[in-house]
Amino acid sequence: MKKLGCMLSAVVLSVVLADSAFGQEPKACRWGASAYFIPGRQLVVDSYERKWLQGKESSAVGLKLTHAALPSDSDAYAHDYRYPTLSLGLNYSMNHGVTMHRSPDPDWGLAQMVDYDSRLGNTVSAYLEFARPLLRSGRWEVDYTLAAGIGYNKTKYNPENNVDNELIGSRWLIYFGAGTHVCYQFCQDWALKAGVDFFHHSNGALNRPNKGSNTWGPSLALCYRPYYRALTHGDSDGDTHSEHPSGMSAFKKYCFLNFVAGIGGKTMLEDWKLTQFNTPPGDADYRTSDFRFYMAYSLQTDVMYRYARRWASGLGVDFAYGTYADHIRQLDEKMGKTARHSPWSLGLAVRHEAYYHRLALSMSVGVYLHRQMGADAKIVEKPYYEKIGLSYAFPSLGGLSVGGRVNAHSTKADFTEFVLSYPLRLFLL
Repeated sequence: MKKLGCMLSAVVLSVVLADSAFGQEPKACRWGASAYFIPGRQLVVDSYERKWLQGKESSAVGLKLTHAALPSDSDAYAHDYRYPTLSLGLNYSMNHGVTMHRSPDPDWGLAQMVDYDSRLGNTVSAYLEFARPLLRSGRWEVDYTLAAGIGYNKTKYNPENNVDNELIGSRWLIYFGAGTHVCYQFCQDWALKAGVDFFHHSNGALNRPNKGSNTWGPSLALCYRPYYRALTHGDSDGDTHSEHPSGMSAFKKYCFLNFVAGIGGKTMLEDWKLTQFNTPPGDADYRTSDFRFYMAYSLQTDVMYRYARRWASGLGVDFAYGTYADHIRQLDEKMGKTARHSPWSLGLAVRHEAYYHRLALSMSVGVYLHRQMGADAKIVEKPYYEKIGLSYAFPSLGGLSVGGRVNAHSTKADFTEFVLSYPLRLFLL
């Protein structure tokens, strides 16, 4: 008991000493780490999913290695974002409580009920996270985070023993995360962070099923941040938010053309619905997990205005060619459906891009000027579409960028593609 008291006293003394040093000269360290826990739940995204998603409990733990840009670095991008952090993260989602089961329902067509619950399975994900502070004041900080990466789930859809798992249809997955948090620096190097986080796993329509797993919940993290005092002390002038700190030139606004070419593909929702609900038991394709992959190609031209170092917005035209149009026509004819079919799509879109050094996050929302993809597309698709992607630029190649992008309808993935983009500067403003 005496030893325990001595140990507790030592811990308290170390925290007091660290806290008393909080106002001393900041360290030049740029690296930190954190560990977090999220007691979350699976989100039900529509009435269709509500019919068969049973258990929803899903928690997660994770670790992050974090790098912070400091005012002393004279980093213009970091200054414009109020000195954000970049983290490499590892997330482990524990989904034992997520279960699925289809009960008898006319909507299921020929699909028969099974005598077991299907399960989501656990998912491990590696990701890159960008955390931007919205407010820093003394010991307090408020931020938002965006993350992207890859995931792996050994337990996926299987017609033999996991047939009602419509959330995950492949082992390798795309990971997306977002959150907002409040952080309190309780001593010089250590902080507690609490907030709300959301993360999504799916395969981007590269396989079926692809409903996707969506998890959200409160989060709590213990953070080692030896760089924090250097951030709050400001730059050499004592101001982390001055318009043009010493050593940084003012950004010159300009317009540019952006040319993008993409190559990707998808599996067909029409094939999934056919084999799930319109194929009789005993048939080789009844509720199968084997789906053909179809190629998709795209071209995009944008007129963009880069009005800040970190942002650009504009308008663009999208062309897409889907090799699956004839297959859809054959399915529609087989089902007695009447519709028009064309492999070409044309759309007009509003674009926005956010830059951080060589990384760029692109987002767009568009409306179709021409789209004829069969009877199901009239029901499932809207007259508008969305695109979101992440790319990396090579200044030595004139700004040529490579990246990946998901094309979606009402946030549901249509196809995933690899993209090359090239900006052509027009004039300064």
